[in-house]
Amino acid sequence: MKKVEFNPIKSNIEMPNGLQWHDGNLYIIDQKTDNVFIINEDGKLIEEFSTLCENGSGITVGDNFLWVASNGVTEARPFRGSDTHISWILKIDMTTKELISRYPTPDGGGVHGLEWDNGLLWITAFNPAALILVDPSSFDIKFKFEINQSPHGLAIQEEGIWCSDRVDRNIIKYDKNNGSILDKIQIPEDGPDPHGLTIKDTTLWYSDAAHPNPMRPYPEIGYIKIK
Repeated sequence: MKKVEFNPIKSNIEMPNGLQWHDGNLYIIDQKTDNVFIINEDGKLIEEFSTLCENGSGITVGDNFLWVASNGVTEARPFRGSDTHISWILKIDMTTKELISRYPTPDGGGVHGLEWDNGLLWITAFNPAALILVDPSSFDIKFKFEINQSPHGLAIQEEGIWCSDRVDRNIIKYDKNNGSILDKIQIPEDGPDPHGLTIKDTTLWYSDAAHPNPMRPYPEIGYIKIK
């Protein structure tokens, strides 16, 4: 089990819930506004735009689209006319920012984490707790393995996939080919809630949305050196 140091960066995002590094910038889905924020490594805002997401959680980039986890009924903001109160995976055009399509989750339940992987899409599931790999053109399931976590953020590292759990406060690395556990980070009592997750080189980036029932009453984006 790794002992790690948490290194926060300055950010004004109120509820950063999902993260994805792409082309040198960090994409963030904000659970408070359901806007996507794009920042650089120092936390400087590059761009912000609205989405039709509700209770935004995970985010990833693949095939020139944003894929966003819309996790159902929001508690962080007032309801909007576009809200469906249903969990979806949204496909958004990266240039126009328009919604292209939306897909039901594979298990019909909530969704927190998404991760693009060589043309396929990993999705977290709760019924049962599992990581599911789908073909994003059809959402046919290609592979699935159950886990003993309440899954949240995802990050691919070579043949492994990291998954965060804000309930048991850990981040576990699985072999994405068979589901075996390769590594584990246990979050200390005074550490952040691990919501979002992404990786850049050998650095794991995390976010703490400080919602709901936060361990600490403030949000955080930061990084963990894992090598």
